[in-house]
Amino acid sequence: MGEGVSAIYSGAHELNELGQPIGRAVPDWSTASFPPHITMEGRFCRLDPLDEEAHTGDLFDAFVLDREGRNWTYLPHGPFPERPAFERFMAAICRQDDMQFYAIVDRRTDKAVGIASYLRINPKAGSIEVGHLVFSPLLQRRPAATEAMYLMMRRAFVELGYRRYEWKCDVLNEASRNAAMRLGFRFEGVFRQALVYRGRDRDTAWFSILDREWFSLEPAYEEWLAGAEASPEGLQKEPLNTIIKRHVAALPS
Repeated sequence: MGEGVSAIYSGAHELNELGQPIGRAVPDWSTASFPPHITMEGRFCRLDPLDEEAHTGDLFDAFVLDREGRNWTYLPHGPFPERPAFERFMAAICRQDDMQFYAIVDRRTDKAVGIASYLRINPKAGSIEVGHLVFSPLLQRRPAATEAMYLMMRRAFVELGYRRYEWKCDVLNEASRNAAMRLGFRFEGVFRQALVYRGRDRDTAWFSILDREWFSLEPAYEEWLAGAEASPEGLQKEPLNTIIKRHVAALPS
């Protein structure tokens, strides 16, 4: 392995009969399951399969609260100040075959306040990505936003048997990078000039969580959400990444 790669990669490996490094054996692996497009239930939110008729009105009303259109800067579509254009957008994404979109519904109001999706779904490799995240001002910085990400991760790892959970964003999207790191994703690197969108370059930052890392993350999420539920304001005073570090430190070495 070249000196430059060795400096950034320290993954587990074995030696074959020729003395060459090879990836660790995974003899029990077969395949993950394709995600069923069904509701995920949480304490603060639920994720319903995205539906034009059920969710367009709520989502339009929630997204127009972002007066400047900041939510859409790093996405290939939007903003949608007028409802007809948003209706066309909803019609298009609800018919996607290679992505699985969900509406994030606030349990307090029973209204859809955000969108999330699974994409790059590869059961054979055990890899799945979360993306196309649009959190309205009614969802941002609220426990429901964290819980929605937890529910999607939990389905992927616990219910469906995925080995790798991905997050990607424009490397210049600081809010998305910070969100990934807060949630426990590990930064993997940057794909330079990976895309062209909105007539400009996109260098893509890659993040991931692996199945073996999930075991320390799940109890950290549960602790954080329990604290938020117990708070009169619905807010957890201890940062999630602090709780994650504590759970990781408690693992046997």
